[in-house]
Amino acid sequence: MELIKDKVAIVTGAAAGIGAGVAKLFAQGGAHVFLTDLDGHVKKVAATLKEEGGSAFGFEANARHRDAMAAVVEDALKRFGRIDVLINNAGVYPRQPFLEMTEEQWDSMHDINLKSVFHCTKLVMPHMVKQRAGAVVNISSVTFFTGLENLTHYIASKGAIIGFTRALAREMGEHNVRVNCITPGAIETEGERKLMSKEKADEVLAHQSLKRRITPLDLARVCLFLSTELSDAMTGQTLNVDGGWIMY
Repeated sequence: MELIKDKVAIVTGAAAGIGAGVAKLFAQGGAHVFLTDLDGHVKKVAATLKEEGGSAFGFEANARHRDAMAAVVEDALKRFGRIDVLINNAGVYPRQPFLEMTEEQWDSMHDINLKSVFHCTKLVMPHMVKQRAGAVVNISSVTFFTGLENLTHYIASKGAIIGFTRALAREMGEHNVRVNCITPGAIETEGERKLMSKEKADEVLAHQSLKRRITPLDLARVCLFLSTELSDAMTGQTLNVDGGWIMY
């Protein structure tokens, strides 16, 4: 945990679920964490982390809007003069049969899940290049490897994140900036409970090698690994965190 101490990290989609889990673990480790989310509850999450002794700052900001995220980056630089870690976690996953999918739904999915990654990374990358240090962790999805009905637009956006990770890692390596990716499996979150029945969750669990639900903390620990010197020789990689569902 000392490895993340005093690092400055931005975590998108941090009002709940994976993002909130990452922010909490980083704050516990002594990082200065900037939490962003479209949901204003993100400010309460940051306030709770502060009450627990962490250094946390909450921003109600839409990650697909460049200007909103630019304000977060500027605040981090004003306070601490650097940005060490970016966790691109913001995303949505509404179900929609392909034959009923509209162009508007397709575009909205890619704006939220993919363009947000572009905007946030573009904003922090010049500073990481200048300081010749930094780690970007992009959150994709194991569904890219499995395929899943009613999620064509979602899986297409998450697959693009893997491609983005690999290409950017090639460009940024000479600047000592690392770009990696995580493909979570079925994570036990508040959002999942709204969309997945217990029966469906049990069905997914049956496919896992580890017979327990995967939690936001499990993802947060891998984000921590990819954000510190523990993974200094890794870039352009995609790590599967799904309890041993898919192996490759």
